[in-house]
Amino acid sequence: MTLNEYLTFISYAKTLEELWDAHCRQMAKYGFDRLLYGYTQYRTETSLGDPEDFVILTNHCKEYLEGFVQRGLYFNAPMLKWALQNEGAASWRMIGEAMASGTMTPQEQEVFAFNKSAGVTIGYTISFTSVSMRSKGAISMAHYGDKSQDEIDAMWDEHGDDILLMNNMAHLKILTLPYNAPNRALTKRQREALQWVGDGKTTQDIALLMGLTAATVEKHLRLAREALSVETTAQAVLKASLQNQMFVMEV
Repeated sequence: MTLNEYLTFISYAKTLEELWDAHCRQMAKYGFDRLLYGYTQYRTETSLGDPEDFVILTNHCKEYLEGFVQRGLYFNAPMLKWALQNEGAASWRMIGEAMASGTMTPQEQEVFAFNKSAGVTIGYTISFTSVSMRSKGAISMAHYGDKSQDEIDAMWDEHGDDILLMNNMAHLKILTLPYNAPNRALTKRQREALQWVGDGKTTQDIALLMGLTAATVEKHLRLAREALSVETTAQAVLKASLQNQMFVMEV
């Protein structure tokens, strides 16, 4: 797709699946074969929040994702540290330079070794503009082919502005689409019950509106709290809203 065609397509994308598929194919045209997008709304001074609450989109293999994310290696990744302190795009050249200069910490060296074993050594990272102190989004784009970092940097000099624009627009679109975190997706009934709570309805009101007993409504709300890993229904409404799981149009 041309830049205009791509921007038009994602503007009308209705699901993360179709947006992400198109984005992966578009970035592959520039030599970025493997992408890892991450976004959190639970950032603090010492943490990025529970990884199960992250919005994670990737076309890396399951083994890489388990090692990098589930084992927590991401937290000491040099480019993540850069992304938390900067906005815009950066070449992975800085990783090689840090390794060569001996300035990497032991934890960063462990991440470097893991990525090297997986062939994730050449690429770019984009850090998106944050909308609040608690949010942060970034995408790492790895080249798995036979090009060097010099060649990828030369390609970026020619097409970087377009690539950055496409990624920024994709990021903004992702923020508007429903995301079901693994093991935390709501059923239609759970979502409907939370929506009525968000509208200020009581349990008895919701039972009447949904044609259920009050006990069944309470069950749906309890299961929603468990699915979202929160303690109160108010917290469940907030988290579901943050994940765009409230008032979802069925497609």
